[in-house]
Amino acid sequence: MVSSRRSEAERADAASARDTGVDPLRPSDYDDGTTGADAGAGADAGDPGRAASADRNRGDAVTGPKLGPVGWLRFAWRQLTSMRTALLLLLLLAIAAIPGSLVPQRSSDPNGVVQYFADNPDLAPVLDSFQMFDVYTSVWFSSIYLLLFVSLIGCIVPRTKHHFQALRARPPKTPARLERLPAYVERPLASSDATDGAPTSEAAIERAAADLKRAGYRVERYDVRGAPSVSAERGYMRETGNLVFHTALVGVLVAVGIGGGFGFSGQRVIVEGQSFVNTLAAYDSFNPGRFFDDTSLTPYRLTLDELEAVYETENRDALGQPIDFTARVSITGDGEAAARELKVNEPLYEYGTDVYLLGNGYAPTITVRDPDGEVVFTDSVPFLPQDANLTSIGVVKVPDGLDEQVGMVGFFYPTQTTLSSGAFTSSYPDLVYPVLTLNVFQGDLGINEGTPRSVYQLDTSGMEQLTGGQTGVDSIELMPGESAELPNGLGTVEFENATPDAADGDYSESVPRFASFDVHHDPSQGWVLVFSVLILGGLLLSLFVPRRRMWVKAVTRADGSTVLQYAGLARGDDPGLERAVEEFADAHAGKEPVAE
Repeated sequence: MVSSRRSEAERADAASARDTGVDPLRPSDYDDGTTGADAGAGADAGDPGRAASADRNRGDAVTGPKLGPVGWLRFAWRQLTSMRTALLLLLLLAIAAIPGSLVPQRSSDPNGVVQYFADNPDLAPVLDSFQMFDVYTSVWFSSIYLLLFVSLIGCIVPRTKHHFQALRARPPKTPARLERLPAYVERPLASSDATDGAPTSEAAIERAAADLKRAGYRVERYDVRGAPSVSAERGYMRETGNLVFHTALVGVLVAVGIGGGFGFSGQRVIVEGQSFVNTLAAYDSFNPGRFFDDTSLTPYRLTLDELEAVYETENRDALGQPIDFTARVSITGDGEAAARELKVNEPLYEYGTDVYLLGNGYAPTITVRDPDGEVVFTDSVPFLPQDANLTSIGVVKVPDGLDEQVGMVGFFYPTQTTLSSGAFTSSYPDLVYPVLTLNVFQGDLGINEGTPRSVYQLDTSGMEQLTGGQTGVDSIELMPGESAELPNGLGTVEFENATPDAADGDYSESVPRFASFDVHHDPSQGWVLVFSVLILGGLLLSLFVPRRRMWVKAVTRADGSTVLQYAGLARGDDPGLERAVEEFADAHAGKEPVAE
């Protein structure tokens, strides 16, 4: 009777709902999402509360609560410390480092920066405004670096706490229905699991627990609805490796930051036979870290004894291509001089500094005399290579000793060849037919005001050109051992031969070479190596250690028989899970030794 009356009441309510458009089972202010005149009319006809709700929602979207300043800070922090953001910042850091390999950097190749400005007078200032010549110390690169640092720490700390808690926790309870898991098999109770002559499930579970423990699992015994079982899990080294990877990555960032703060990088061009002393004043350019103290420089002397270059001579398609460069040096510290060698990819490590061979070229020895024959200038001047065959350009400045200040722009051709246009070029990088041409200028060199000037550039704005160009006077052309008169009776210039006693036509060693060295000190190199090894080890662990859970349960059927259920579950993709469960079940049920 009650059921009949309830059904009649429900039918009456349904009829009322059809008539009024109101569902009696829903609250009066329920909104089904309909808006407009029809919804409002239906609500008005049936229920004033629903009409009011329709009026409130007509045209108004559902909005969440507004975030205050603290809420926005929390939201920003959660976004920054997400692993997705950390990976994105790591990718951005790699992309941001690309310009550092496309354009020369002041920290490693200041001469290249000067040359880039000379070759690209319009583009270079634009790039410089974006700090493209100081990429690794730029504001935008440092911002990405620091954000990545903060993001990684924000990821690592909570994950480490959670991981330690998981390591101390017991393996989870055995599920009631193992057959629902993706890897599941059944085996009959082995006859060998016997107590007092009869096989028992307790003995089988005890042996399964021992086998799983030998295989590296953490085990825990449970009884599920009176059925004995064992729960086991392993693979926590996967998460440990993941945390080691990210922690070591932070370590690399910290080490690089410390190394950049307390280290330095300096460049020096040394001509064969000349020396360099590791003092601040001896560098051509010097880039110290923010916390570097120049009193920490270890004094030593580096002498370039010989620079040997080997070029391809047999393969016509690669004729003149460089094969090897070897700088033979002598280094003197507290004791006797020691002979060393360094190559392009084989730096020299001495007295806490790494010495790298960056580049090389020729340094013709040029001597200028006044009209009375007195030497007013003599030096081996490094000429900067302009192409693969070492066509080179250099500058000679004679500020004193002559009636006027004299500057000369020189072009050196190791193997001079004349093009169809009449212009000179070099057809081979070695000294076969060396020629030096000089365009002479007189006037103000612009050095009396004390303004620093590049030794590789000549400001001719206040000077008069005497030879070459539009002067109508040929440039001075010299071979090793030859000399020529300077215009206007200023004196003479000589291209000295480094091997005057060599046989005629043998110019193989007539012009000394120079080498460009980069001296680098980084106190964090060892730590970077340690953290790099940890990164590799952590990555291997996180990739190849599977995270698995395994359960074995003894179940008694309705007919009185007992079977052993084996099931496994993996965290993430684990293609070997089903095979591992089957192999363990076969080994355990057949009482075979389980592989550890």
